[in-house]
Amino acid sequence: MVDFFPPLSPYATGLRCRCPRCGVGRLFNGLLTVAARCTHCDLDFSASDSGDGPAVFVIFIVGPIATGLALWVEAAFAPPMWLHLVLWIPAILGGSIALLRPFKATLVALQYRHKAGEAGTRTFD
Repeated sequence: MVDFFPPLSPYATGLRCRCPRCGVGRLFNGLLTVAARCTHCDLDFSASDSGDGPAVFVIFIVGPIATGLALWVEAAFAPPMWLHLVLWIPAILGGSIALLRPFKATLVALQYRHKAGEAGTRTFD
């Protein structure tokens, strides 16, 4: 018997960091390590590789926001440099880590949806 899995939105499953086929199983083992298989539907994730794509998107989102806020804080309050370091280093790290997981999961889900893979390699089962 073959299980039927209705098509799911890669954006919804990506934001929830769930399996792109069933939408139930966890996609990650740990913070950013993609699991070997889905615990619910047994989809093989070994063909998934988001590469540097998620980091690029996160840089283009977090960078301008942090830069704009840092410039605004400097213009409005003129705090000492150490306060900028105390404010912006944790903000940039926290924002980047918070966004990397859903962006990576969304790119993996888009790869699954479009059956993408490197030339000459296998794709998702």
